[in-house]
Amino acid sequence: MTAITIRLQGCRKAFADGTVAVHDLNLTVEGGETLAILGPSGCGKTTTLRLIAGLERPDVGQVFFGDQDVTRLPIERRDVGMVFQNYALFPNLDVAGNIVYGLKVRGMAPRERNKRCEELLELVGLQQHGKRSIHELSGGQRQRVALARALAPRPKVLLLDEPLAALDAQLRERLRSELSELLRGLGITSVFVTHDQGEAMALGDRILVMEHGRIAQLASPRDIYQKPANAFVAGFVGNLNAFAVSGASPTGLKVCGGELPWQGTDRPETLYCRPEHLRVTQSEGHLHGRLLAQFFQGAQSRLLVDVGGPQPLLVDSSDNELYAIGAPIALAIAPHLLFTLNA
Repeated sequence: MTAITIRLQGCRKAFADGTVAVHDLNLTVEGGETLAILGPSGCGKTTTLRLIAGLERPDVGQVFFGDQDVTRLPIERRDVGMVFQNYALFPNLDVAGNIVYGLKVRGMAPRERNKRCEELLELVGLQQHGKRSIHELSGGQRQRVALARALAPRPKVLLLDEPLAALDAQLRERLRSELSELLRGLGITSVFVTHDQGEAMALGDRILVMEHGRIAQLASPRDIYQKPANAFVAGFVGNLNAFAVSGASPTGLKVCGGELPWQGTDRPETLYCRPEHLRVTQSEGHLHGRLLAQFFQGAQSRLLVDVGGPQPLLVDSSDNELYAIGAPIALAIAPHLLFTLNA
């Protein structure tokens, strides 16, 4: 089956209290890709997912699956599989019963249902769990059952609403990797909503960052992080250091604590960088300050360095060397890791 393209064309959705959740949204999800919709609470990401699912109808605009206009079709006629945040499993049915429930409703013969169930149990790694009760499963196992149930009827589109939010951090990290591998293997067009930047980076072929019901940026995970479209995207996806520019020299731009090696021909008011792009150096650095605090984080340490600016700099150092509080710290950065932002 050829993976289908999803298009939202000029979609707008407002609620009874007058709140506009989505403003004139134009969006294309390519066939077979996994799109992550990322943003803070109330940005319109869940409403966008519900418009694709058919759980909401746009006040204005159209939704297309391939060339078919599905705007007025309810979810049961759109051929979508959906995984909800709370999984919405039936507690009175065992694992197999949950997986084949939709197939039974569709009238599939018992033998075919059983065969499909066995395929899905193997796909999600629960071969020996078909007869187990839902309450006997761990959170990760329930998530897999919900995914298997959504995939059972071989939907054209897979939709996931905060699929890993209910899991603890360690399990979420492991299942994130497994889900990424599974989605790429299936080749199905997938859209999932999350507020977790790491999850979006790991699972999404592209990321749609939403702000106040509009697209703030739509790009690859790498471009979202390294080339953010504006200050909102940069601040929402990862930590950020800001440097107010006070002057220029032949070799760079003057900021609190020193001079940054800017290679642009312009003189921006503010330069930015990520914490991991600043490195502690024993030789002559671009910036000089004193250590305010150090936090051990396993593979790296987070340093807070005072260079005389309004906020201390965040520095993620992989050498994990222990520095004394108040010790002088010299920092260096490669010119290409500095960037500017639109408002």
